[in-house]
Amino acid sequence: MGKYRFAVDVGGTFTDVFVFDENEKEVFIRKVPSTPSNPEKGIVNGVEASGVKGEEIIQFSHGTTVGTNALIERKLPKTALVTTRGFRDAIEIGDSTRQDLWDAYTDVAEPYIKRRDRFEVTERVDYAGNVVEPLNEDEVRELARILKKREVKSVAICFINAYNNGDHELRTKEILREELGDDVFLSTSTETLPEIFEHERVSTTIINAVLGPTVSNYIQKLEKEMEKHGYDGDILVLHSGGGVMTSETVPRYSARIASSGIAAGAIASKYIANLCGFENAIGFDMGGTSTDISLMYENELRITTDWAIEYGYPIGFPSIEILTIGAGGGSISWIDEGGSLRNGPQSAGAEPGPACYDLGGTEPTNTDANLVLGRLDTKLLDGGLELNKEASLEAIRKIAEPFGLDVASAANSILQVANANMCDALRLISVRRGYDPRDFALVSFGGAGGLHGAYLAKEMDIPTVIIPPNSGVAAAMGCLMVDVQHDITRTFLRDASKVSLEELRAEFNEMDAEAKALLEAEKIDEEDMHFIHYVDMRYAGQWRSMSITLGEGVVSIEDALEEFHAEHEREFSFSNRDQVVEIYGLRVAAIGTVEKPNLPKRIVDGEAEDALIETRQVYFEESGGYVRTPIYQRDKLPTEVPIEGPAIVNQLDSTIVVPPFFTFHADEYRNLIMEYEK
Repeated sequence: MGKYRFAVDVGGTFTDVFVFDENEKEVFIRKVPSTPSNPEKGIVNGVEASGVKGEEIIQFSHGTTVGTNALIERKLPKTALVTTRGFRDAIEIGDSTRQDLWDAYTDVAEPYIKRRDRFEVTERVDYAGNVVEPLNEDEVRELARILKKREVKSVAICFINAYNNGDHELRTKEILREELGDDVFLSTSTETLPEIFEHERVSTTIINAVLGPTVSNYIQKLEKEMEKHGYDGDILVLHSGGGVMTSETVPRYSARIASSGIAAGAIASKYIANLCGFENAIGFDMGGTSTDISLMYENELRITTDWAIEYGYPIGFPSIEILTIGAGGGSISWIDEGGSLRNGPQSAGAEPGPACYDLGGTEPTNTDANLVLGRLDTKLLDGGLELNKEASLEAIRKIAEPFGLDVASAANSILQVANANMCDALRLISVRRGYDPRDFALVSFGGAGGLHGAYLAKEMDIPTVIIPPNSGVAAAMGCLMVDVQHDITRTFLRDASKVSLEELRAEFNEMDAEAKALLEAEKIDEEDMHFIHYVDMRYAGQWRSMSITLGEGVVSIEDALEEFHAEHEREFSFSNRDQVVEIYGLRVAAIGTVEKPNLPKRIVDGEAEDALIETRQVYFEESGGYVRTPIYQRDKLPTEVPIEGPAIVNQLDSTIVVPPFFTFHADEYRNLIMEYEK
């Protein structure tokens, strides 16, 4: 019987399947259309397409867009908020910021819980956690009667200052559980995010509550479908922090999977960069609908607690910092009112798709432009997808004619605008964070990443581009390269120079105990548990803080202070060692290590000509237009043999463009390494 490690990444256009055969030490992939209305169906279709039986799967891990889509589309269960009297409108008051500083008229999206479903009860705890006014339990029981009458499916409980004393929240939860039964999902801020800032805590608790029933229902359906196929193991779900949770834990922290799908790509880019010997890398995951960009510096992915699916409703869980923009193979080009050429964020998506898909799409997309320029073949996925070039030509004419351009020049202009948009995003996550792109490698993947990666690297002066094997489904591979992980956070306000090492260790010991209980619930053996400690620091008087790593033990506060000053200097070009530094919060990353596959090396002997399929006319502006270009089959490329561009490299799940003045070679792991010759 086979032994397979199975990973699935559910995207907006395709569901990608990555399978590692433990016996043969080989990888194979599948790509099936996503089914947004029934996401588990797309996953099951991918399993069926692989030909692997459920009983042969020894690990099943996946990233999902279920949470993201539910929030964006507002397909949410009826949910109520229970809060302290006088704080009913905290979620709408927010933090008084705007997405566009100069636009005073644009409001944030509607709250996930309508005002009529937000209720107040009498209770009050002060800033230090002292009870000022006891919880009125009679009000809570009367409220339960109203919630039952309104057929509420989920309740968020968030009281003022509960981060310092959550007894009232927990008692409210007990009463509601007694009165409403087990069918209603209950989420408290004490158990979800016990942190000081009220808006972030309320928002995260609400999102956790509105997603709880949706995520639980999805997991239950997926488990049943997988059981039908013979798989009875854990369903592992990737979360925003770069770890996985089992199906038992997912409902409790459902807000964590709001960015489940996009985190996989960042993890994959880190793994691939490490294989190639790089500690600094920018991950560039370009799919059919959007592009996700991440950054790894000194072997650490950037982590943030300042993120949201929709502006104005932050999610306070630690998350891999990922910048997502509306740029993908299906991004539509259009002309604005001022007569300028634009690209995205509108997308043709999976339905109707680019014009060349012949599924009803008529608007010009990046895929159509690449096809017109000869960079894409008319047959993709080993002939499983045939593209209509005439439809692409017709679509591109919508851009060419208003500008008085020929079709090729218009298609090239479309891609130039798309590349400019993506370079802006690369600058945001690198240059504006104090990082020099010249010190990084660009790991470019996704279905469209190989088409654009070299041009972005050239523009950004990034010296090396890495295209991983199976690059079209590399994000799915990332789901196999992660451990079980939970993040425990706690507000801890102290002058860093006055806090003792013993006091800090005592706090972390309590947090470690809580984290250990979570890992035990995930059935992780004690020898596989690791607890990484972090302190959030800031200069006294600042609002924002920086997370400083202490490692698995708390050894020296002085070392943490020195690292804080150095990191502040790097990111903000400023530090002041004479200024008082304040510890704002503590975090424990509880990691349960799980076995991961070691991707095999594969040496291919021979010459470049052995991989040559054909030549065809491909447009390169650097060469003055269409030039006869060699087309190579990727799996036949000889190992470590340099080849000069221009060239096109074909593979099952993506196409790679090597422009003029680039050289490339395949390494022993079958990564394709491109370098620019200035």
